[in-house]
Amino acid sequence: LLVLSQNTKEYYVFENVMLTVKPDKIKQFEKGIAAHNVKFHSDNVYGARVYSIASGLNAGKYVWTMGPITWSDMDNRPSKSGHDDDWSNNVAPYMTLGTEVTYWKYKADLSNFPQDFKVKKLKVDVYDITRFQGEKVMEIMKKVKKVMITKFPKEAFGVYVNEFSGTKEGKDLAYVSFFEKSAWLGKDNEFSKKYDEVFGKGSFKEVIKEWGQVTVGSQSELWV
Repeated sequence: LLVLSQNTKEYYVFENVMLTVKPDKIKQFEKGIAAHNVKFHSDNVYGARVYSIASGLNAGKYVWTMGPITWSDMDNRPSKSGHDDDWSNNVAPYMTLGTEVTYWKYKADLSNFPQDFKVKKLKVDVYDITRFQGEKVMEIMKKVKKVMITKFPKEAFGVYVNEFSGTKEGKDLAYVSFFEKSAWLGKDNEFSKKYDEVFGKGSFKEVIKEWGQVTVGSQSELWV
């Protein structure tokens, strides 16, 4: 991801496919999709991984994600040489009908990956942005990043924007925290206090008011 942030020609996206698995076919699904990824999605460009959703309305579902990848690379994504047949025969039969596909643009200027780490657990916070308030949201996110890299320089987080968001979905911006141990969730990082230390006393109360004006709501999930 550090290398990706230096690419000025094209930006990168992640393709996320949410899958619902038949309760009695979980083992077959996991075996089938793991084999599929090894065979067709093990290289750097088309590399893929699978998360299980551990909380929220989608708990119990899976997310298959490919990326980071450019839209140009999408034109040559695996589809032939048995790829589609393998998915149809060894993955799809274990799922229920209906999937959700989203494409998330990686915002390198708002993210922080200080060192290499294992992608093990994710806290995914997704925000619904008020119409025509995207620029203001990005200005606030710049302030959030400044606080994070000043006060929590070792924390790994990524910011992503939905490429094809809809007003009914409410999934416009994602802030993803990467961590290894669940104990991280129980720690109070005193973000409000740290924010005031960076921008001055009372700054956090003001930015919260602004955030309430430019967003409608949010939802959070844990991915493993």
